[in-house]
Amino acid sequence: MDPIVKKLTDFLATIAIPFELRSIECATFLPGLCLEHGKLLIDLDKLKYPGDILHEAGHIAVCEPKERHLLHGDVFKFGTQHGRKPGNMHGEEMAATAWAVAAIQYLQLPLELVFHEAGYRGASNNLIEAFARGDGFGFPLLNAWLMTDEERGYPHMQRWVREVSWA
Repeated sequence: MDPIVKKLTDFLATIAIPFELRSIECATFLPGLCLEHGKLLIDLDKLKYPGDILHEAGHIAVCEPKERHLLHGDVFKFGTQHGRKPGNMHGEEMAATAWAVAAIQYLQLPLELVFHEAGYRGASNNLIEAFARGDGFGFPLLNAWLMTDEERGYPHMQRWVREVSWA
């Protein structure tokens, strides 16, 4: 296994994000990755960008706890399939990105791993610069969900998996 992928999957195991290394036969949004009922499936033969592991794991980590097991397939379709208004997943999308940045910094790996050239609709360099300056997005939700370290603030985390639900 690629040493970067090993480091990422070891991290996921440590923080109890469920994942499984196995072949994925269906079409996926990101090569080699699929969410299946709250578990991240990773197909090592099809995985192109290891940093995408963290972004997809971020969706599991920031999902409302009572809905986490429902995450399956396309996360944007997830919202409307489960009674949320269209576009309601955008906050969790931003939070998943901020979560992935916190994880990559915790692991002392470069931001380019998450913001690779093939992702983020050509805005990878802008995102790298923004998060490197501390001007990224999504972390206010991590704060609201009591995930960030209260004393040091983002990107330092006190918990990696959301426990707070909206009433």
